[in-house]
Amino acid sequence: MASWQAWKHRICGALFAGVLSTQAMAADPVVSITASSNPAVIGSTIDLDVLISGVTDLYGFQFTLNFDPAVLQALGGSEGAFLSSGGSTFFDAGTIDNTLGSVSFAFNSLIGAVPGVSGDGVLARFSFSASGLGSSAISFSDALFINAGLAELPAQLQGISLQVVAVPEPSTYLLFGAGLVGVMVLRRRRFVEQV
Repeated sequence: MASWQAWKHRICGALFAGVLSTQAMAADPVVSITASSNPAVIGSTIDLDVLISGVTDLYGFQFTLNFDPAVLQALGGSEGAFLSSGGSTFFDAGTIDNTLGSVSFAFNSLIGAVPGVSGDGVLARFSFSASGLGSSAISFSDALFINAGLAELPAQLQGISLQVVAVPEPSTYLLFGAGLVGVMVLRRRRFVEQV
């Protein structure tokens, strides 16, 4: 009888260890931001894509984007193609506050009793105007990701730092052009001398 108890404990321990190691191997999905240009030139428009990778069964999400309003001004947002690949969705690009520097509670959800979407893709795209010189951290807050069973999916959130730089002065272009012409004339003169 004691031997059966020992085997039962070993089997339970092995099963428990297997469950823990499977959970440890399943990494949380990563939610990140990429910019269409970084650094950006002052006065230009920058598109920021909010990406997700390594997710399983994503049914819906919400988040707030935070930024420095002295450097960036939000213009608007649109739905990415990732969640809508699973069916009909309900999307809202959030509320823009260019005084405090936030796009609050952007969200998207599948509609109906459908399975969530798995894999990698673009959740949303936001357009910003580069309105001031400097650097702006763009970060997430109030983030929530849920699966088809409406259980929370933990995720790793990765913001970025976006630089806004000045356009070179026209005199800089003129000086560069003059230098380029000078180099061409010098090369032509050497070529003529060799012939």
